[in-house]
Amino acid sequence: MLRMHEDTESPLLHPTEAPAARVLNARGHAPAVLVCEHASRFIPAALGGLGLDEAAARSHAAWDIGALELSVELMGALDAPLVHSRVSRLAYDCNRPPSRDDAMPKTSEVFAVPGNMGLTEDQRSQRIREVYYPFRHLLASTLDARPIPPVLITIHSFTPVYQGQSRSVELGILHDDDDRAAEVMLRHAQGSGLKVARNEPYSAADGVTHTLREHAIKRGLPNVMIEVRNDLINTPTGINDISGRLTPILQAVVSEFSNVEAKL
Repeated sequence: MLRMHEDTESPLLHPTEAPAARVLNARGHAPAVLVCEHASRFIPAALGGLGLDEAAARSHAAWDIGALELSVELMGALDAPLVHSRVSRLAYDCNRPPSRDDAMPKTSEVFAVPGNMGLTEDQRSQRIREVYYPFRHLLASTLDARPIPPVLITIHSFTPVYQGQSRSVELGILHDDDDRAAEVMLRHAQGSGLKVARNEPYSAADGVTHTLREHAIKRGLPNVMIEVRNDLINTPTGINDISGRLTPILQAVVSEFSNVEAKL
């Protein structure tokens, strides 16, 4: 159980660093909500950089490279709201529940995270309270405010090489127990020109579908998690190209479920 905030406790996020999460295009008309949990590599000053060197702090371990920029492009193309975290996943991974050790990982890929070693209960509670809860509440309120039940679409990126192994997949389409949106997306993605795979390079078994489970499955909303290889979206040209390929696919997904809703 989380400890109550104490008046003597200094805030994790200075007022100039807040908020921990933000919604863009909140009044977008599409029956969809985009989510980017790993949008930022920002580490609050109070955490002293988590003891990371410059290479680690700028690496994919700290954020999903290109994911926010791609999300913003898709937000405009679909005219959908976008909820994103503004804090590095190394401070708190908003796609993990507080009960998970890797919500505040001690290691990530090839990097150790010294500032996450030996955290006290109070330190963990503060990060949950000031980073995870604001993101969770903002996403929940954004979903609940939609006039038509939306499709929830989370957007991530992954590295071309992991633990020495090259990854040939370019677009991963992931799902948990509810595979409705993933099935539609897989069908329409076949003509994208990308190497597409279901539940690659991760799957629900890796614990990466917390947002889908917590916010979509509990509400009965169709949902899907997108993983794009980050060498495809590490430049403006690449982001524009992948956005152009994904837009008609996601429009088809959103259209399919909005049509189903209209018939009910």
